[in-house]
Amino acid sequence: MEPQLQHRVTDGVATVVIHNPAKRNAMTAGMWRALPELLEELAADRDVRALVLTGAGDTFCAGADISGLREPDDRQPSLALRAEEALAAFPRPTLAAVRGYCVGGGCQLAAACDLRFAEEGARFGVTPAKLGIVYPSASTRRLVSLVGPAAAKYLLYSAELIDDERALRTGLVDELLPAGGLDKRVEDFVRVLLARSPLTQAAAKEFADGRTDRDAHWAEEARRSGDRAEGVAAFLERRPPRFTYRG
Repeated sequence: MEPQLQHRVTDGVATVVIHNPAKRNAMTAGMWRALPELLEELAADRDVRALVLTGAGDTFCAGADISGLREPDDRQPSLALRAEEALAAFPRPTLAAVRGYCVGGGCQLAAACDLRFAEEGARFGVTPAKLGIVYPSASTRRLVSLVGPAAAKYLLYSAELIDDERALRTGLVDELLPAGGLDKRVEDFVRVLLARSPLTQAAAKEFADGRTDRDAHWAEEARRSGDRAEGVAAFLERRPPRFTYRG
């Protein structure tokens, strides 16, 4: 099977699978190009409430397909940045489900997700220093916001891989699951997300990502949506809320 991004939508959850098992799910130029278009398609689907990014088999993504970087005019680094930014801008909650290697461009994609859950044994690395590539400023700032300046410099300067425990300790990983427990935990957590207010999530995502000029917009969205009234009523009536906001 050709390297590709596979996807499915089930019960409000879009799952995108990086599929290139012959090269540990390395991202080809074609896959980098395809990701923004796929994310745009999924964002336009109002039934999609959350997105999970993962890799086929026992590897998340070993980075960019290095064979595609041989030509001096290759544009793969900029393609990767566009894909990363498209993922970071996805309007609903995103979660990277990581097994095995999450390296280079794979770590770049995982960092662009809102949350990262990993299975024991995962390994993480940011490796442009092995190739003489300048890591983009936006990607660097995103990494710093996750792990802090010292840990980001360690990863970028050394290109060394770190283990799952260190990734959890530095904040690169949000939850670390025992072997065999990742899929169930991701499924359960996404179910929690689907039960919560999409209005709250959408506003929180913008604010957490640094947007400072939309308070009035979200106040008006809240007023129009009716989700607050529904949330309060559901709490008082001791029933699950039925939020209707879809943006």
